[in-house]
Amino acid sequence: MSVRAMGVLGQACRLGRCAQVLRQSHRSAPAAFNITLGSQHSPGALSLRRYSTETKQASGSVVDKHEFQAETRQLLDIVARSLYSDHEVFVRELISNASDALEKFRYTSLSAGGENLAGKDRPLEIRITTDKPLMQLIIQDTGIGMTKEELVSNLGTIARSGSKKFLEQMKGTQQGASSEASSNIIGQFGVGFYSSFIVANKVEVFTRAAVPNAPGLRWSTDGSGTYEIEEVPDVELGTRIVLHLKTDCREYADEERIKAVIKKYSNFVGSPILLNGKQANEIKPLWLLEPQSISKEQHHDFYRFISNSFDVPRFTLHYNADVPLSIHALLYFPEGKPGLFEMSRDGNTGVALYTRKVLIQSKTEHLLPKWLRFVKGVVDSEDIPLNLSRELLQNSSLIRKLSSVISTRVIRFLQERSKKQPEEYEAFYRDYGLFLKEGIVTSSDASEKEEIAKLLRFESSKSETASGRMSLEEYYNAVPAEQQNIYYLAAPNRVLAESSPYYESLKKRNELVLFCYEPYDELVLMQLGKFKSKKLVSVEKEMREESKETTATTLGEGSLLRSELDTLIPWLEEELRGQVIKVKATTRLDTHPCVITVEEMAAARHFIRTQSHQVPEQNRFALLQPELEINPKHPIIKKLNKLRESDKDLAQLIAKQLFANAMVGAGLAEDPRMLLTNMNTLLSRALEKY
Repeated sequence: MSVRAMGVLGQACRLGRCAQVLRQSHRSAPAAFNITLGSQHSPGALSLRRYSTETKQASGSVVDKHEFQAETRQLLDIVARSLYSDHEVFVRELISNASDALEKFRYTSLSAGGENLAGKDRPLEIRITTDKPLMQLIIQDTGIGMTKEELVSNLGTIARSGSKKFLEQMKGTQQGASSEASSNIIGQFGVGFYSSFIVANKVEVFTRAAVPNAPGLRWSTDGSGTYEIEEVPDVELGTRIVLHLKTDCREYADEERIKAVIKKYSNFVGSPILLNGKQANEIKPLWLLEPQSISKEQHHDFYRFISNSFDVPRFTLHYNADVPLSIHALLYFPEGKPGLFEMSRDGNTGVALYTRKVLIQSKTEHLLPKWLRFVKGVVDSEDIPLNLSRELLQNSSLIRKLSSVISTRVIRFLQERSKKQPEEYEAFYRDYGLFLKEGIVTSSDASEKEEIAKLLRFESSKSETASGRMSLEEYYNAVPAEQQNIYYLAAPNRVLAESSPYYESLKKRNELVLFCYEPYDELVLMQLGKFKSKKLVSVEKEMREESKETTATTLGEGSLLRSELDTLIPWLEEELRGQVIKVKATTRLDTHPCVITVEEMAAARHFIRTQSHQVPEQNRFALLQPELEINPKHPIIKKLNKLRESDKDLAQLIAKQLFANAMVGAGLAEDPRMLLTNMNTLLSRALEKY
């Protein structure tokens, strides 16, 4: 909770400055004033009011006039200007208060003594009327109403919640009703009514308590320092609040403006809201209904309502839990492809946070991790502590816990879909797989990374089509238990993957290899590190590691002699000085003359794509430290060895071209167009005889 918001709380009187002001007021206040800092019923509440002073108007009615102390007026200003960041939330607060009044009446009528309530058969509803010519907004409920004592107590005391007191009284009486009331009653802090001062320069409250022979009462204030209470005739049971709007807030006397605010914040309040005689909250809070009672059409309509989109949900997750937190969640996975703003990490999450059917935040930060920002829906939890304006979440540890619970459930749900609806999941993965990979890269929880990794899909060396993609779990189960590695190869497409020099030796050994076609796939797998007990290893790294451990002693039939290699290798190292750190022979190649290996190929490729333009070429090779491995059986290598003696210039051109080709094959060439100069020179030399 922010310090400025705490300033309007009764609890804020614990702050030294506020307490000091109030104590000084207490000492200097005339005897006619009663200043209370907290009580046994409402600890910390702020009550500064004058003892009743009765005056008789010409009409004969008695007006009971009370005066706010100056400090109280300052607090009202703080409430009006500082506590609520958005003016329109006053509508939400007053509707929530009206809803609470209806719930109090409903549960009191069911409790002991409820048979004595007046007007038990009247419809329980909230009525809102807009009046443009008079610049008025009227919010009325047919609920429990207030007595004179309750008016003075509830409206003359800031931060004293009548709803909270009501719930405390119900505890220990009817446990079942108390539990149900607790889940339906919204107000907890006692400052929602004062949000009226955001938009109104005068507020009138007409109320009549739902008890036999209760008089009608009118409470009014212009906010200048006093409020009046008087008995008036012809007041309906319940409460009617009349807001006389400020000139710059006249928009709230417009029906369409109020309708939009109701739709945004209070569309799911349990009681009917009638706006100028028409019901304004017709959509049901589906997340609180039994999943089996909701039709597909209802889901489609609700999804379109909360997401402001025109497609339909691909998957629907309806999730209720009582432990470790009270959660009612209804989450949708869109059928349409992600939009440009969803692809950006700067976009907001698509999940709204409610408590007891009242909107708290439409786009709630940290409720779901950024990588799940494509999920749309609603989360309703009674366990979330909120500040007075219900706009900022107080306890971040609870939000983290809520986020962890929901994220885990979403991941498990997608795992279930991948097994029960493989074709639908495959289509979802094509559109939203990028977000899953982002989750692996950004998550700091190793167990969560592995759970997300179960959702990844890749083509493999043994799959014939793209539809035959396999999961890491399927790979893990397909290879022998003693195999320690899961091999993967990064390439733009299947053709290049199968013809890659790095894949040749594994292909001969019939090893299962995953093919990664997206540029970021290998970074994701490198970030993941391992899956279950097996390491994730790129085939380039496997090739380099194996060449470290073994030396090509038997070169095979048709290869250069060892003595020839002993002179060719130093010559190549000299010609490629500053570009390679080492040249050596390998028996792992078959159809390719040579190959480049570096320590971490995925990181090297990422460096080339993103940062190499900032580094001079010489420094770039020093960072990469490439090794050139040559195939001593390949015709080009054997002819190159002869050319060293017969045509030194041509041999130099071929050596440079071989290195350049190997760099392109490894995906380490900053700009392949740089090859053209050397290649054209080489072609000119080759055509000299003709």
